[in-house]
Amino acid sequence: MDYKLIRSDRRTLALEITREGQVLVRAPHQATQDQIDEFVTARREWLSSRLQRVRDHLAAHPTPDAAQTQALRAKALEVLPERVRYYGSRMGLQPVSLTITGAKTRFGSCSSRGRISFSWLLMQYPREAIDYVVVHELAHLVHQNHGPAFYRLVASVLPDYRQREALLRY
Repeated sequence: MDYKLIRSDRRTLALEITREGQVLVRAPHQATQDQIDEFVTARREWLSSRLQRVRDHLAAHPTPDAAQTQALRAKALEVLPERVRYYGSRMGLQPVSLTITGAKTRFGSCSSRGRISFSWLLMQYPREAIDYVVVHELAHLVHQNHGPAFYRLVASVLPDYRQREALLRY
């Protein structure tokens, strides 16, 4: 199995699969190549199944071209403010401001000042997933963490939030 080896001042071996489907092996400087190869071989099944999930996700959500990007951004500007108003009124919450970004590593964020941002990439997902992210970020207006109270608030609005959240994972 092909992988990129990264040696550092660490004590243990670790595997990582990037969002692009590249396998990274992180190893201590003193680890031998035989130890590293044995480590990777012992985890071959896990690696194969995880790589397939990443490939399936990439196939279902390809990188949009310029025209698709513009269309997704326009859709986000149309859909997200309406969903924020809808769920915000149900929860008794409204953000100070709402912005649409091109963030690639997170679908939404909420600042401590009450500003919510969403990535237009969220528009590639089903409405149930979009609504989950909206409720999730609105809940951060009350709880700036992911503690039990935060998830109780999310569950009070979306009892099936775990299934909705799973739509975003790969």
